[in-house]
Amino acid sequence: MSNNRVSRRQFLSYTLTGVGGFMAAGMLMPMVRFALDPVLQKHAGGDFVLTEQKIADITEEPIKVDFTFEQVDAWYKSDVTNAAWVYKSGDEIIALSPVCKHLGCTVNWAGDTAHPDQFFCPCHAGRYEKNGKNIAGTPPLGPLDEFEVQEKDGYLMIGPSRANTLV
Repeated sequence: MSNNRVSRRQFLSYTLTGVGGFMAAGMLMPMVRFALDPVLQKHAGGDFVLTEQKIADITEEPIKVDFTFEQVDAWYKSDVTNAAWVYKSGDEIIALSPVCKHLGCTVNWAGDTAHPDQFFCPCHAGRYEKNGKNIAGTPPLGPLDEFEVQEKDGYLMIGPSRANTLV
């Protein structure tokens, strides 16, 4: 027999520590997995959303293009509908955000009869030029955001918004 005998007290201490460790791991592992699972999932697709707007139908007159994309917020998935004002400037397609930089209201093209060639915010009479630049003397403090755009099979794809590069 060995001279390294384990006393009853040490055996009980080792046993309780081992059982307690397994129980703690059994409770903590699902919680850790629950917290880390959304981060570790692979996301398919890109940041661009395919719209129903044909590239050939886009003119120099801004038109409102609605698009829907799936938004994932941790474990909750929802469909979000957004819009963009889209027009052609030469060969380039421009897509501007309809959200006013003053208080977040929705701007409309030719919404003010006194200024038919401008974007107009009805909340506080904010105005923007066609390229999204805010007009001095009106409430907006900055230009409208711009969306990245791409073409796929003759249809418009709208990407993430960025600061306006046209002004």
